[in-house]
Amino acid sequence: MVKDIKTEAVVKVGIEALWKALVKDVRFVAPKLIPLVKNVQMLEGDGGLGTVLLSNFGSDIPKISSSKEKIVELDGSLHKIGLQVIEGGHLNLGFSSYKTTFQLTAIREQRSLVSIMITYESEVEDSGIPSTINMSSFNFIRNLESYLLNDAT
Repeated sequence: MVKDIKTEAVVKVGIEALWKALVKDVRFVAPKLIPLVKNVQMLEGDGGLGTVLLSNFGSDIPKISSSKEKIVELDGSLHKIGLQVIEGGHLNLGFSSYKTTFQLTAIREQRSLVSIMITYESEVEDSGIPSTINMSSFNFIRNLESYLLNDAT
């Protein structure tokens, strides 16, 4: 059965800076924000729809050395991007499908609403899965906000 998890966060970053970091610069930003990510490579595409990204992880994650994701949804006018795991990653943890969609909405000049929807199908019934998934996505957005406010050059 396909399940959805939704969460939202208001960040103190303008929508264009947030969009650029989330879509165009994610290969360079993700390893700075997520200690478990060693690097992110673009295997196919140019960053647009159909692009395939490979995230390589350190040895701290059992069962997962990498995650290959494909951009399956991309709309710059709506500030919406959807990434589908196509190999490794969550698929190695009992998920049969896993997609993360980010939608950004401007609230004010330096405030944006980030809506995150995770759509997944799991072969394993675990009541802890939704809260774990929700927290990791939320933490990523908070780390991205902090990076853009303090560390981005």
